[in-house]
Amino acid sequence: MYNKIKTNDGSYTLYSKEFNQNYHSVKEGALNEALSKHIIPALTYHKDKKELNILDICFGLGYNTLATLYYIEKHNLDIKVNIYSPEFDTELLKSLKEFNYPKEFEKFKNIIDILSDKLYYEDNTCKIEIFNGDAREYLKQLDKVDIVYQDAFSSDVNRLLWTQEYFAQIKNILTKDAIITTYSIATPIRLSIYNNDLTIYEYKPDNSNKITIALNKKEIYQDIKYKYIDMELKQRR
Repeated sequence: MYNKIKTNDGSYTLYSKEFNQNYHSVKEGALNEALSKHIIPALTYHKDKKELNILDICFGLGYNTLATLYYIEKHNLDIKVNIYSPEFDTELLKSLKEFNYPKEFEKFKNIIDILSDKLYYEDNTCKIEIFNGDAREYLKQLDKVDIVYQDAFSSDVNRLLWTQEYFAQIKNILTKDAIITTYSIATPIRLSIYNNDLTIYEYKPDNSNKITIALNKKEIYQDIKYKYIDMELKQRR
């Protein structure tokens, strides 16, 4: 069902035969993609907060969740994170103990092992909960979140996690200053997000392709790295 693939930053990912897609970009690298497209922009945006609730869609190999822990430790950030992540693939979750993670994640091996068995881990600095099931059902159970890593398989093969109705569910659990990060820059996806009263930006990380940032506030975010996207203009075209 899965083939292991080495990516260009030396980290490994898997190819899903079911979805006919890799879990990560081989060109950009699995670890680099997680950090540059999700963790760095999200944690930089919320740099002044001491506790963050994060929704990781979906858990997959756990790169976004583990890269969050790695980034916090590497930069000695004084922050606690509560990470909530759905994943429907039971066999994948059971196999994580045997996956060849990058050396940056070595310190978190015990966390991976516990999550693979129990789907839950907690200590003084983090709480991680994996929901083995439909992400849309999981959203009905969650309280407010500050960050959403929207990193599901693409809409070509996983349409249900990219619809306007899906993003309405996301909108309902966002804090007033929440941020959504996603690799997708497709206009239909941006419109699905925008039509739920979110403001759309384009962001170009230093070492990866452009991404979409969505903020849950109407006033324009003044950051030179964020390019505001006029979605009203897009809708009229």
